[in-house]
Amino acid sequence: MEGAGGHPKGADATEINASLERHRSDTMLRFLTCGSVDDGKSTLIGRLLFDSKAILADQLASLEHDSQSMGTQGGALDFALLTDGLAAEREQGITIDVAYRFFSTDRRKFIVADTPGHEQYTRNMVTGASTADLAAILVDARKGILTQTRRHSFLVNLLGIRNVVLAVNKMDLVGYSAERFSEIVAEYSRFAKEIDIKAVQAIPISALKGDNLVSSSPHTPWYDGPTLLSYLEGVPSNESRLQDSPFRMAVQWVNRPHPDFRGFTGQIASGHVKPGDPVQILPSGRHTTVKEIPSFDGPQSTAIAGQSVTLTFEDEVDCARGDLITAANAPIEVANQFSATLVWMSEDAMLSGRPYLMKIGTRTVMATVTDLRYELNVNTLEHLASKTLSLNAIGLVNISTDRPIPFEAYADNPDLGGFILIDVATDSTVAAGMIRFALRRARNIHWQALDIGREAHAALKNQKPAVVWFTGLSGAGKSTIANLVEKKLYAMGKHTFLLDGDNVRQGLNRDLGFTAASRVENIRRVGEVAKLMTDAGLIVLTAFISPFRSERQMVRELIGAEEFFEVFVCTPLEVAEARDVKGLYKKARAGQIENFTGIDSPYEVPVSPELIIDTVNLTAEEAADQIVAMLLG
Repeated sequence: MEGAGGHPKGADATEINASLERHRSDTMLRFLTCGSVDDGKSTLIGRLLFDSKAILADQLASLEHDSQSMGTQGGALDFALLTDGLAAEREQGITIDVAYRFFSTDRRKFIVADTPGHEQYTRNMVTGASTADLAAILVDARKGILTQTRRHSFLVNLLGIRNVVLAVNKMDLVGYSAERFSEIVAEYSRFAKEIDIKAVQAIPISALKGDNLVSSSPHTPWYDGPTLLSYLEGVPSNESRLQDSPFRMAVQWVNRPHPDFRGFTGQIASGHVKPGDPVQILPSGRHTTVKEIPSFDGPQSTAIAGQSVTLTFEDEVDCARGDLITAANAPIEVANQFSATLVWMSEDAMLSGRPYLMKIGTRTVMATVTDLRYELNVNTLEHLASKTLSLNAIGLVNISTDRPIPFEAYADNPDLGGFILIDVATDSTVAAGMIRFALRRARNIHWQALDIGREAHAALKNQKPAVVWFTGLSGAGKSTIANLVEKKLYAMGKHTFLLDGDNVRQGLNRDLGFTAASRVENIRRVGEVAKLMTDAGLIVLTAFISPFRSERQMVRELIGAEEFFEVFVCTPLEVAEARDVKGLYKKARAGQIENFTGIDSPYEVPVSPELIIDTVNLTAEEAADQIVAMLLG
């Protein structure tokens, strides 16, 4: 059923089902358009949808109406309005967010991402590119190769996209000049070689006029290459490449509908699998054999990359959500330290030493950036010395995880080498990352088993180890109260140790300053020391401002929730400043101390501490009694 211009009016359920059946066996190509502002990305997508008759009649009517009221083509169809859906985008004439559209031809299905051109929206562009097989990089024929063209090309290559279309747009505005097209292609080819882009197909187009999009243009008789659509229909996708790779599947769900069935469900990241195949489960390394691939239509004889399936095994082996099932004859590496590239996507800068949640495949672990090797200037490819990454910055880092994880380099398998970092305090995504390789030192360090363990140490002391973590502003009374608590525990025969902020900075942490990055490292080291002391069976008291929730949460998870007691010594800033027993507030107010908590550096109040001590209404002695009661009660 079609409307005006051959565009479908809409479809009922029967037509939809018939359409789905026709395209069931078609391969899918995901691609994005990128480039500088006003290069015509949104117009290109809109025109492709229109010329391939993928716009419903009601959508076409809406486009005609919008083109009259807010279009930029003098009342003619403004195809950019099909994807520039946000009001702000239409008002400014730019793309801000990523817009995805599905369309299909007789030969293939497509999902196209329209991504922003502005540098400030780099994270949105990276999001659109992260799942793409191909990038269409648009260049305005009048302007040629711009900084943003180079920036997006570098990002596309960084994200492992192997096929690039150089779409030289607005050829109608340069008189369809073959010489101008050749100049641009030559300049881009030199740059592509410099950043190691291997496959580039250059096509002269006019997105607005439809030249060389779906059919060859009579205005470019000198061009004998493919049209954009015919090239997109024929280019190989990652899906076909991954189907020829060894079998890998991350377990998303352990399927147990009844006691007699135990299956392992996930999407096959690469390769194929069939009943009888020997497999290995990582990171445990256990071996077994695939028994069956059950489905609603009966057992399957085989399954390939891209399919979501359930597998059963011949043996009752331990396998859980987050584990990776691989071909037994082609296992992959397992490590806990990596070299990786990070694209920072948060307004809050990256801090080395700060714990983040790392989601890789179906597994989530704690991760820490241990070293920022350099920040990359994407415009010049220069390596910059830096201590942190700000919004949209890209850097090469070393990263460690709290447990070994199976992986492959991102360039070989994006599903097993791509990850995101999540802020533990806000649950927001702060970075996208790509693993390059495991660090050699990760393979050379092994945990040494000891005969006298944590339980033996604690039993000898006849006590339960614990960490009492005092946090609060300078002058709140943390050290005074912690000292009283230790005296009371000592009098009761308990084995304790007090780690005080000032004392630790005299030795272990004397190389650290008071920047946010140094404060993060300060708490990381103290947390590790406290952990060792609890392994020795001690009750550890710590008195640190520890201003950030992320680091306090890191220590909580390091120690274990049952043995970690966060005590918030709650004292208003004006009260702490009035006490000023060390004269620090006075110096901070005078500008003699920078990054002083409460003055020019933030303090993040605990959300759910085990105990809040109100030092305005309690004496130090009363506070110490409450803490001892909590600890031993």
